[in-house]
Amino acid sequence: MSHQLPPGFTILAIETSCDETAAAVIRDGREIVANSVASQIDIHQRYGGVVPEVASRQHILTITPVINTVLAQVPGGWSSINAIATTYGPGLAGALLTGINTAKAIAWSRNLPFIGVNHLEGHIYASWLHTAKELAYQAPEFPCVALIVSGGHTALVLLNDHGDYRLLGQTRDDAVGEAFDKVARIMGLGYPGGPQMEKVARGVNPGALKLPRAWLRGTYDWSFSGLKTAVLNVVNDRLGERMEKVKLAEVDPAFTAQLAAAFQDSAVDVLVQKTVAAAREYKAKTIILAGGVAANTALRERLSATAKPIPVAYPPIWLCTDNAAMIGAAAYYRYQAGLQQDWSLDATPSLKLI
Repeated sequence: MSHQLPPGFTILAIETSCDETAAAVIRDGREIVANSVASQIDIHQRYGGVVPEVASRQHILTITPVINTVLAQVPGGWSSINAIATTYGPGLAGALLTGINTAKAIAWSRNLPFIGVNHLEGHIYASWLHTAKELAYQAPEFPCVALIVSGGHTALVLLNDHGDYRLLGQTRDDAVGEAFDKVARIMGLGYPGGPQMEKVARGVNPGALKLPRAWLRGTYDWSFSGLKTAVLNVVNDRLGERMEKVKLAEVDPAFTAQLAAAFQDSAVDVLVQKTVAAAREYKAKTIILAGGVAANTALRERLSATAKPIPVAYPPIWLCTDNAAMIGAAAYYRYQAGLQQDWSLDATPSLKLI
């Protein structure tokens, strides 16, 4: 049963689903009182991707200092915290367990409500957040169509209200962020691939270099595996027998930039066209762009331009990647709806939003 929360209701949120150890304190579901993220990018860079066991061990080392960092910024410290929230899926099992067990221990020891949050739901609610120094802007208006794009997920969701979701479409193979990372590796760019691809593609015209677009007509689904294979074939044709010995980015940076621009253009095109079509079909009043790939400038700009007059809401870049502030925002609306968890809550690595 839903209930109105008192003004100033404050949640300590924890996020450890992948390779960021994060904590935040959120007031009234929207205001970021304090926020801290300890990234592991430098640790995993040498491997070209996240190593689950390494990530889990690093979470254990980092989580207490991160929580102490945010609490030091909160007037009243622990006495001002009204509830504890954490991500319980989807994500890496060991990483999730660190956050869940920490949150449980805090909630139990302080007799506070314990709220579990779906990581994807958190990404959606990043668009509700503002800092204490910012004026609170109007929250996204329902119904919304949310495009969730990250390294592990690509989905299109209709939101009729808080907690009322309907899945409209999703990727049938690779998530778009995963495709960015894999293509960056094929071309010899660094990790993480998304930012590196955007960097080299910025301002570059792909010209006559065109890559395929999987439209999957009659659906709001996507497929990026064919696009990834097309890039591999282009690189193979360009390098031939040298492909195993050299990196395209090192021997032909100009062509690498052109190919990155062509890949980005193809991926952005299908994401934007299907999202806007869904928003118009379902008469959405807002389009929400969420997830790590929402930091991509080309995607932001083309979606905003194509969707007019439907407004596009997306968080600042520092709230696109994994963070605990978004988990605290989502937790507020879940708790307001009367939802909370008991001590049996476990990590659910393949948790679905719907």
